[in-house]
Amino acid sequence: MEGISSYIYIIAACLLIIFSYLYNLFSRKTGIPAVLLLILTGIGVRELLIYYNASVLIPPNTVELFGIIGLIIIVLEAGLDVRISRKKIKLIRNAFFSAVIIFALSAAACSTLLYHYLDEEFIKCLVYAIPLSVVSSAIVIPSISHFEETKKEFLVYATSFSDIIGIMLFNYVIAGDLLKLGNIAKFFGSVALALVLSVVLSLVILFMLTRIKTKIRFFLVFAMLILLYAGGKMLHLPALLIILIFGLIVSNWQIPVFKRLYKWMSFKEVSEVGVLLHALTAETSFLIRTFFFFIFGLTIDLRLLADVQVILTGGLLVLLLFAIRFIYLRFFLHAHIFPELFFMPRGLITILLFYSIPTVFKLSKFNSGILFFVILTTSVIMMIGSISYGRPELEAINDDIPFIVKKTGGQEEA
Repeated sequence: MEGISSYIYIIAACLLIIFSYLYNLFSRKTGIPAVLLLILTGIGVRELLIYYNASVLIPPNTVELFGIIGLIIIVLEAGLDVRISRKKIKLIRNAFFSAVIIFALSAAACSTLLYHYLDEEFIKCLVYAIPLSVVSSAIVIPSISHFEETKKEFLVYATSFSDIIGIMLFNYVIAGDLLKLGNIAKFFGSVALALVLSVVLSLVILFMLTRIKTKIRFFLVFAMLILLYAGGKMLHLPALLIILIFGLIVSNWQIPVFKRLYKWMSFKEVSEVGVLLHALTAETSFLIRTFFFFIFGLTIDLRLLADVQVILTGGLLVLLLFAIRFIYLRFFLHAHIFPELFFMPRGLITILLFYSIPTVFKLSKFNSGILFFVILTTSVIMMIGSISYGRPELEAINDDIPFIVKKTGGQEEA
């Protein structure tokens, strides 16, 4: 693709953003996830370039870079969207245990399947199973804006917890010596340290935001958050907690524990910061998500998906993931099955973690087409659930299942 004018690339980028915006509008009308349309657009462009004998070379670092920035912005946006209250404690608890248990069972089942199918070391299979077990908040959160508040908050919490748990466990496993007492203590110690640092650093950043009066301040904060995330990763801390907790503190400054800090940062000042941050994160996450999933689509080789072994292995993995989610939601959580059951897409975190697998843990017999198959299939499953949401026959099914929420006085309560 040498010799192409820079203006062509600029026009292509602008057209991609315009199409992404139209995809979002189309998604609201149809329930088809906009990110799935972006992936399919990337695949289509790749096939078009191949047809015209043009090279398609996407450095892995490019996808990883967009993914990391996108993850930070999306998790921050999720934190800014969540309001904490006593009435929501049960909802948060259900979302947390849902994320933990479904993730643990999924990782165990997927690693066992890969172990028996590929006949390789179990620890390597576990390293591959962990990314496949993470539900993508980057795909779910933009796709549930039309949901009722309780379902929306449950999925926001559950997918955000899934992201954090997946990243933390992945880093722990690739560190080696899983059952060594010192490593276990170090792991839980890093979580505790990250929680303390998250609160302290969040308050410092928030104080800066309320004191800086110049127009250029919010991208300075983004730079600081990205710096903290990268530094935390290098120190093997669950740095994503810093991002999530910062968003939660900004959006929940009204709770009693923060009232003693009002003399330094008033509720009005923090509320103004929250409104502006929310607008900026929404715009930025849209932009990053657009380029990330389009570029990921460019990396997908459809010929890999035509392999019988890819279809068989990928199909079994998806079936396991779906069955585990169904069993937990139906028989243990006692929640609405629809549409939560279908919202199990694999995406940004799965891709990022796959790119981060150290050479020593690589599976020699693993076909990358399996990854593409799982991501595309779970996205299609989510699309089915999103399109079906609100249909009378599915509401009737919900009525036969115990409620996660009880309607009292016209209000839904966790």
